[in-house]
Amino acid sequence: MKEQHTLEEIKNTIHSEKMVLLYISRPNCSVCHALLPQVEEVLKKYPSIKAIHADAEEVPEIAGEYSIFTVPVLIVFIEGKEMMRKARFVPIDELDSGLSRMISALED
Repeated sequence: MKEQHTLEEIKNTIHSEKMVLLYISRPNCSVCHALLPQVEEVLKKYPSIKAIHADAEEVPEIAGEYSIFTVPVLIVFIEGKEMMRKARFVPIDELDSGLSRMISALED
């Protein structure tokens, strides 16, 4: 998962890639640290998804830009549009099936 350090960098990635998963966390969030490796494991099945990670403390304006009230947050964008959002406690199987459906829909 590629680290992004500015809001501009994040927006450029979202608008230049077909499908992007944005993972937003904070350094002192235990749930964030536990969830990240699980998300990365699921993403191995979907190499076409560009995965990026942002620290909400390093990029504080991300909260206002994407209406973030808690962390961790996963937002999936397809062609720059938000298609899925999961926050706080993310069931990994639900994430996996959602990504699978979106990939299938894009391939049709």
